[in-house]
Amino acid sequence: MLTLWAMSLIGQALSPDLVHDHPAWLLALNPQIRYMVLVSNQLDAPTYYGVGMLRLLISDPLWFLVGFWYGDAAVEWMERRTRTWGQMLRTAQNWFGKAADPLVFLAPNNFICLFAGAARMSLRRFFILNITGTIVRLYLVRRFADLFDDVINDVLGWISDNRKYLLPVTIGLTLLSLLLEWRRGEGEGRVLAHLDEELEEADREHADKVDED
Repeated sequence: MLTLWAMSLIGQALSPDLVHDHPAWLLALNPQIRYMVLVSNQLDAPTYYGVGMLRLLISDPLWFLVGFWYGDAAVEWMERRTRTWGQMLRTAQNWFGKAADPLVFLAPNNFICLFAGAARMSLRRFFILNITGTIVRLYLVRRFADLFDDVINDVLGWISDNRKYLLPVTIGLTLLSLLLEWRRGEGEGRVLAHLDEELEEADREHADKVDED
């Protein structure tokens, strides 16, 4: 998880160069929608779908297992460690209880995958929803990129013309966001670096609370 997080930051920081010189690497490092759109028409279908599927799916089973192993303790830990998103997480969890299948299909982010594990969704059901939803997402992005090919090429041309200015900006913004998150004690890297210790502590606290009840 920590490696995948670091990869996404590298892709974000170096995106003005990677989007032209190494589009497949940008997709492998950071599969955010904006990068998927920019690189789609530069890659053949097997590369786009192969790299995209692997990168989008590789972290989901990890978060599912965290939720499966630690249950409600993992949800409480996630909410506590991401204070800025705490209320949103609680809302998302409530929605998950009402619409688990559509959420895993449409938006299998880290939180949703953790909720799926904590809710004891079957692994087979999770993978079917996750994989089919990812394929549909990649297909829709590629169709969108085909539809707006001229506009995307203009954007790529502008990035190419200004990459020497854009690259220091993207690197600087990435480093600044890391610094601000670290100072607030909410950085994802900090959380992932101590994931095992914090989850064990959260599990003990949850067990103590259940015993008290």
